[in-house]
Amino acid sequence: MPQIDLVFLVDVDNTLIDNDAVREDFRRDIARSYGTAYRDRYWAIQEELFVTLGYRDYLGAAQQLWLESGYDMQLLSLAAYLLDYPFARRLYPGALEVLRALRRWGSAVILTDGDAIFQPRKIERAGIAKAVDDRILIFVHKEDALDDIRRRYPARHYVLIDDKPRILSAFKASWGRDVTTIWPRQGQFASDPAAQTAHPAPDLTILRIGDLLEIDLEAHLQRKTSMVTT
Repeated sequence: MPQIDLVFLVDVDNTLIDNDAVREDFRRDIARSYGTAYRDRYWAIQEELFVTLGYRDYLGAAQQLWLESGYDMQLLSLAAYLLDYPFARRLYPGALEVLRALRRWGSAVILTDGDAIFQPRKIERAGIAKAVDDRILIFVHKEDALDDIRRRYPARHYVLIDDKPRILSAFKASWGRDVTTIWPRQGQFASDPAAQTAHPAPDLTILRIGDLLEIDLEAHLQRKTSMVTT
């Protein structure tokens, strides 16, 4: 793939989608449909799988819950609920508009952690895939795929937009001046002092993803990188 001037790498969970609210919906709806005991066990299984796999395996947890239940046929609808959840209604205000705006300056690419089934489905259902022309990268741990990311989308400069200070710091430590880091203070890390103080400050902090529609991002990038964007 030929090198381009600027690539925006945009996270999904708690960056474009209010994933904390999604998880609360899951907890409420699973309890309502299957009972609190199944809800609590489902969540416990999911946490156990997260420790083992390194990502949230929503569908794997549903499978294991069904097996543990002794094949309770009521649980056969759980996977369909998860896959058909209307993720678009949990987009942060302005999220899709931001993706379209970024494409005026460079290439917008989704860069997210997750699995190979549920995460792509979430991205498609939310309308995110269409907004970036299906330019999507999914890894179990994106910070372990830095060389792969650059190989797939070579560019003179990158802009990483992510809600996790740890991820922003890892990319900055590796790529240095080749990346501008932007932190939308959304989700669980927005109010976590430990997560903030443990890592260097990002290049730009905003309160919400939609704020990118209100600032002169091009001017900010020129100041940070001394490069001319198109």
